Amino acid sequence: MATTVTWLGHSTFEIVSGSHRILIDPFFTGNPSATTTAAEVQPDFIVVTHGHGDHVGDTVEIARRTGALVIANFEICEWLGRQGVENLHAQHIGGAFQHPFGVLKLTIAHHGSMLPDGSNGGNPCGVLLKLPEGTLYHAADTGLFLDMQLIGEEGIDTAILPIGDNFTMGPEDALRALRLIQPKRVIPAHYNTWPLIAQDATAWAERVRAETSTEPVVLQPGESTSLG
Repeated sequence: MATTVTWLGHSTFEIVSGSHRILIDPFFTGNPSATTTAAEVQPDFIVVTHGHGDHVGDTVEIARRTGALVIANFEICEWLGRQGVENLHAQHIGGAFQHPFGVLKLTIAHHGSMLPDGSNGGNPCGVLLKLPEGTLYHAADTGLFLDMQLIGEEGIDTAILPIGDNFTMGPEDALRALRLIQPKRVIPAHYNTWPLIAQDATAWAERVRAETSTEPVVLQPGESTSLG
């Protein structure tokens, strides 16, 4: 069975690999680009990349309802525990762990991570998923950094990169990131949620095809593609 990658708006993605359903940065409530609600998703695992409200999102509600295992950095796991979330697995940058779905490793991300109540959210992270059918890199919220080249050495089948600018990489730096990572495919994210991060993803995809060896996959919220 093919691994599917579904964009649920902003930086929220659902990965279905075999019998495992992984939800990354579940931001539904207050998300104008969301095509579903927190009450409708049924993840087995939730991954939180950093503490900002548009990424922690509805994690507490969904985790309490479903019992999904939440994977995040240590500080966010501690905070979630204080919110009543019981099923938690803390990791940190550079650390990998063999989960039932495959290996998950947290990577560098250059951003912030303060939690919605002002608590310390630790260091922001990207996510490297080594699944049976391929490897996915979700860069999450980040600026460009040269060590993306090291991440690319893992052999990335699909990369998810922010292109919204202002808070993260914009289109130009995302193109530079592709030259460092050299994934087979790329999905743009973290754009058009609000006017401040509006971008023309189709025009960006044309540049990706013309200027790199990566195949762009532009999804609309709710649409899916395969991992490889």
